[in-house]
Amino acid sequence: MDGARARARSTERTTPPRPEAGRGGDPGESPTETGGERSGPGYRPGEAAGAVAGRTPAGVPVAESTAETDGTAGGPSDDAVADGTGVRAGGTGADAAAAAGHGGAGAGEVLGPGPRGTAHPGVVAARQHANTAFPASLGPGAPPVPHTAEDLVTALRGHARAAAHRLDGPCSCARRAGAGIPRSPDVAEPVLADRPDGTVVRHGDVVAKAHAPGTPPADLAARLAVAAHPALAGVLLPPLGPLTHGLRLVSCWPHGSPVDPHAPELAPWEEAAVLLARLHTADPLALPGPLPPMRGPVKAARAVARMRAAAPPRGSGLVLRAWATLPPWARGETPGPALALCHGDLHLGQLVRHPAPRGPWRLIDIDDLGLGDPAWDLARPAAWHGCGLLSAADWSTFLGAYRAAGGSAVPGRGDPWVRLDIPARALTVQTAALALAKATEAGRTLDDAETAVLDACARIARLPPAEAGGNP
Repeated sequence: MDGARARARSTERTTPPRPEAGRGGDPGESPTETGGERSGPGYRPGEAAGAVAGRTPAGVPVAESTAETDGTAGGPSDDAVADGTGVRAGGTGADAAAAAGHGGAGAGEVLGPGPRGTAHPGVVAARQHANTAFPASLGPGAPPVPHTAEDLVTALRGHARAAAHRLDGPCSCARRAGAGIPRSPDVAEPVLADRPDGTVVRHGDVVAKAHAPGTPPADLAARLAVAAHPALAGVLLPPLGPLTHGLRLVSCWPHGSPVDPHAPELAPWEEAAVLLARLHTADPLALPGPLPPMRGPVKAARAVARMRAAAPPRGSGLVLRAWATLPPWARGETPGPALALCHGDLHLGQLVRHPAPRGPWRLIDIDDLGLGDPAWDLARPAAWHGCGLLSAADWSTFLGAYRAAGGSAVPGRGDPWVRLDIPARALTVQTAALALAKATEAGRTLDDAETAVLDACARIARLPPAEAGGNP
């Protein structure tokens, strides 16, 4: 088990690698690349930054967390803070449940998206007992209540195994046994991610995820219900259920095939953009609710808090000055614009093919899903583009496909940066803050890509403060 976790941690990245130098060209130099009068944000690098004019070079990342890299649904994010610093939306689990109109959920109680007592097959949550003992076992045949990290993995394996064996057709574990393949847990039921904000285990065609401690049950209930709703069929990977366990909220999902990190030329930028456009144009009033806020700004604030706590010897001043150019809502200090249903943490690691290995692409990881400014979902590729880390061709493909699909985050014509500037600044700061925190914690220097993002923060810091409003 320890070896699997070590391998998982070893694959984590915060930022994309620096594009190949010497290829020339500024991202978006031609107005046709962005469809506007302005070719990029005010902090984009000049030609010396080595931005790639063609396809994204080999090695550009497709994931920011191990779970997505391994093709799981709903894997944990890089941006969670293990020590709980920063801002957390939703309050305590019991308070959030009551505020959302669901009441407090006891262990094993189903939280439904509709009126009190209404159940949803994809939604089961347990009460969060932050300072109390684990509740009693859920009954005969249930996985043991986890008291330690090892217990949690054992419980998740039990959940994943039970869900996989409920699916139609034989489980792959039966095929393995018939072929004489050893059934050691670390091989047959690998730990795909084991982090403070989430643990993910796979069995056959199912993955089970223990969500972050302190996750508000009502918020997760609403997010799972949205993922299971017919209006989002073909957009979000639907959950499998029902499951619940003790201190940690648990969900199960179909296993999918992730984006291949070794074939960046096949990265599904166009498909990702179309899925986002469909998500953003879904009618929130037709979905289960009440929907929580999208968590993007809160995660950016947590990244800055983590950087402050790490106290890097240099660079943090640039990040904080860039952070100060953002309006309060983009720093997670005040409610943001609730304009559309948003994913909240879009990167290529949040896509899988389902059914694996050649099914259509679907969005995964609903932990940050909610109402917000849809431009936030375009902000990470926009920020990479602004930092010179995403090619003009890939950015043009992504933006063009989003517009063609009727996405609401940017105008159909003209300059997209009037909508993207604030979220792209925020994601640049978030990425730089995490880079500094992780480098300090590991006792290493920044790599080239991390340096490029920090350089972008220096340029942002020289810009006037962004306007307070969000996407109109």
